[in-house]
Formats: sequence, structure tokens, C-alpha cells
Amino acid sequence: MNDYDPNKGYVALLGWSLNAIDAVDRFDRRYIVVAPPWAEDYCSQNGIPFMPWDFDRLNERSHELAHRLKDEGVDVAIPLFEETVEWAGAVNSVLLNNPRLLGQSMLFRDKSLMKRRAQLGGIRVGVFEEAHDRGDVIRFLKRVNQTLLKLDGDPNDPIHFKAFDKSGTAGHRVIRTPEDVDNIPDDEFPALLESHLDGWEFAVEAWIKDRKIQFLNISEYVTLGYSVFVPATPELEAHRARITEEIEKLIEAFDIDFGFIHPEYFLTSDNRLYFGEVAYRPPGFKALELIERAYGFNGYQGLVLMFDPNTTQDEIDAFFPEAVTGAKGHAGCFGVYPRRRVVSRLEVPEETANHPYFEFHELAEPMEQKVTKRTAFGTHWGLAYFFGEDPHKLRDLLKAQEELDFYV
Repeated sequence: MNDYDPNKGYVALLGWSLNAIDAVDRFDRRYIVVAPPWAEDYCSQNGIPFMPWDFDRLNERSHELAHRLKDEGVDVAIPLFEETVEWAGAVNSVLLNNPRLLGQSMLFRDKSLMKRRAQLGGIRVGVFEEAHDRGDVIRFLKRVNQTLLKLDGDPNDPIHFKAFDKSGTAGHRVIRTPEDVDNIPDDEFPALLESHLDGWEFAVEAWIKDRKIQFLNISEYVTLGYSVFVPATPELEAHRARITEEIEKLIEAFDIDFGFIHPEYFLTSDNRLYFGEVAYRPPGFKALELIERAYGFNGYQGLVLMFDPNTTQDEIDAFFPEAVTGAKGHAGCFGVYPRRRVVSRLEVPEETANHPYFEFHELAEPMEQKVTKRTAFGTHWGLAYFFGEDPHKLRDLLKAQEELDFYV
């Protein structure tokens, strides 16, 4: 660990992320990693300050963790993953003497509560309900399509089935027919049901301090669950002022004094913005790494600035560049999933490997030859990274990867 500034805060990272640990280790704050016991050997071998904790245990023990961290001298806890958001809320309610933070973290963890809070805050959301069994899903599917005046024989408008407390596309299914409902396992209930919104889907990464947006990035999805790039195209960036207003509404509705949020939105054909969901932790698909490639600042270090009670505004102003104009180019990644049912090796397509925008990949040779059927959005097998000056060329390149075989 580098020399740290004794006048700055002592932060705890909740969860395990080597990229986050490396970033904070190079920063000027004292830190400690709170992760499952299996990480202890690695931390001791690499000089990483470590406190073992089993996050799978019930949340009643959060008070014990909070007091252990308080005794250690820690000022604030930073969640790195969806599963640690509620823990961070519970811990910070003790460390910062603010009981409201625990309730706030529950809003970020429960998609149904989240939607209701957003709606109460005057934020536009689609139609949603909770589902406790398959019958609830079928009724919601029928009611939505009845409302849309669908006739017998017309294809159904899809609905979305989402796990209450999972991140990203995990536990996310698109339902079009009663047969799709039959494929939902019992253990995925209860869940959130949502109407489908046609439109331009995108995400936002917002670093917040003193109830003020310190830096806002717009991540443009090419295909949900497959590809994303930053900064967005000029066509989407043209809506930045409106998007900023929506983030300010979220700050008010969810009473956010500090931290980092990752909300998702839809821009519909009638030019309206609809709120999808919001997370209080770093996004998936290596978004912070893409932002660093495009802008040059480290997003994990930015998280520390937002959470640390001792951070100054001058420090923040010096850390973040200008949005959009401060970017050196556009960075994107594509999540690779085999298109064949049987594969034997990894083979990056020539048109990808030889493209000037292609940089590197994190793909491994297949462990098995038979590819399991992708349920819902599934999980990609690794990411391929791209960087270039032209956002439209990058967008088209990422879209083109969907038709290529990386595993043959």
C-alpha cells in the first residue's frame, strides 16, 4: 500500500474485486478489504489489509461487522457488489451515525420497493407488479396485452420478469407466452413484473457528493446483455441536460447525500424518459474500466472520494475531467457467448482481431465442448474490448460481433 494521507478517511471495501483493490492501493486513502475467508491467503501474501466476513450469513450480524470496523478506525464502507449494498447501508448507519442509511440501502436492493419509491418521487416508470407464483405472471401478461387492445391471434407484447435483488441481467427473463412462464423455476419467486418499454436503453454512472452530481457518464447499450460503450453517441449525449435532471430527481427521491449510482433508462419514440432501475454500486460489464480507458480517471478511486467524509470539493474538481469533451476516445466491450451448441476451441474472428479498434479480450479456452442452453440473458463467457475515435463506427462494430463465432 502506498503512503496514505492521515487527514483523509479510512475506507472499507465490501466484497472482492482485484481491480478495485489495485486502484485503492494506488490511492492516498487508508483501506481495508472485507471479503469471504477464502481471500485471506491471497491478501496476506500480497500485503493487502484484510478482514474476513461471510456475506452469505443473515444480515442480523451487520451490527457486529459495523462495530469491528468502528474499532478498527474505519470511517465508511463502500459496497462493490449488489450483494454487499445492504451490508454497507447497515454498517454506515453505525459508522456515520445515520440510521436512515439502512432503510435507503433496502430500497436499492428490492426492485419493487425501488420502483414504488421512484414513482412516489414523481419519476416516470412503466407498469409493474409483484409476482408470487406463475399464475401472477400469466395474469399480468394477459392484463398488459388486454390494455394494449390486442386481439385473439395477435402476438403478445412481452413483459419482463426480474429477480427482486439480483444485479443486471441475472434473473431477468422476457415473457411472451404462457409457455415461457412454465420455464420459470420455483426458486425465482417472488419477483418483479414489468411492462415492456420500446426505446433507446442506456445507463448512467453518477458520482455524488453533498447531494450534487460530481461527474456523470452516459453508457450507451448496443444490445442489452451483449455490448456497451462510453461516452455515448452525440445523438444520445444531446439529451444530457434532461438526463441530468432525472438523476437529480433520483437524488431527491432516494435521499442520496453521497455515493455512486448506476441507473438505467429508456428513451421512448415519443421522446420520453422512463426509469428502469438503479443500483448503488459499480456496474457490471467493466463499465468503470471502460470509463478509465476513455477518460483517464479511475472510477474506483472516484468512489472513495464520494464516500469519504473528509473529501474536499477542490479535490473532487481536480480529479474529474470535463464530461464528453474530456474523453480521449470511445471505449466499448462485447460479451461473448458461443453461438454453436458444441465447441472445441477459442478462435477470435479475423475481422475482429484485425480491426484497428480491437484492443484485447478476456476469453478462455472452453472447459467443456457442449454449450448449455442460454436461459434468459445468460452469462457471457468473457469480454472483448475495443477503443476508437468514432462512436458510430464503434457502435456498428460492437453490433457486428453478434454474428461472429469466437468459439468453434
